[in-house]
Amino acid sequence: MTDARHPLTWWIWSITLAIGIARGDNSLLAIAVVGCAYLVVRIFRTDAPWSRSFESGVKLGIWILIIRTSFGVLIGTPIPGTTIFRLPILPLPEWMAGIRIGGAVTQERLLSTAHEGVTLAAIVICFAAASSLTSPHRLLRVLPFAIYQFGLALVIATSLVPQFVTSISRIKDAQYLRGQKFSFKKILIPLLEESLARSLDLAAAMDSRGYGSTRIRSKYRAITWNGADAAICCVSALSLFSPALILISVATPFLFIKRKVAVTAS
Repeated sequence: MTDARHPLTWWIWSITLAIGIARGDNSLLAIAVVGCAYLVVRIFRTDAPWSRSFESGVKLGIWILIIRTSFGVLIGTPIPGTTIFRLPILPLPEWMAGIRIGGAVTQERLLSTAHEGVTLAAIVICFAAASSLTSPHRLLRVLPFAIYQFGLALVIATSLVPQFVTSISRIKDAQYLRGQKFSFKKILIPLLEESLARSLDLAAAMDSRGYGSTRIRSKYRAITWNGADAAICCVSALSLFSPALILISVATPFLFIKRKVAVTAS
């Protein structure tokens, strides 16, 4: 399947969504954006290894929500309001005045911490969407010469998670065929080592072949910027001025589904 969009398009789209979520400060809006982003990923992503990183981003976002809500309930400053239940209070030193472990859990305190967790999780999922829609290699091809060293570091960072997800799928399939149960604890360290080694090998191969060492870029299969990319970025930029336009921004890629299908079929 061919990538129809410019690699920078999805990152600009996701960054503006993340900024809009942070400025909007609305949990329902954040959930709606995540839902639309999920549909965009399902429609536009390819069968490449990095396309599976969205599910990992969703799982990470869920863990962030759980951890943030749990810590907000157990540890924090008291917020007056309607008490839901009470937890045992753990005494703290005087120099930690204002912070309490346990105590009354009010509805306002629970909603406040859950809201912060939803916002953080939604921002993480937005970046996971961009990572799953963009080939890290195509992204590096359009980076300016001035950030060559940053590009080498970026190829390690952007390819580590996709390699990790691919290795997990491969090992799960192998263990299933052997009739074994999948145990994540036993393979965690080897998986991280293998994924990091592959990313470093890729960066070393790019460095040895002179990647980014010259200002002259090859025009073979050049990555071009078209009207659809400009439209998505321009509409996404509107959400920076008004968070109310964020839903229009996140839904803009749906206008170019037919174009993507046509490019894929050619």
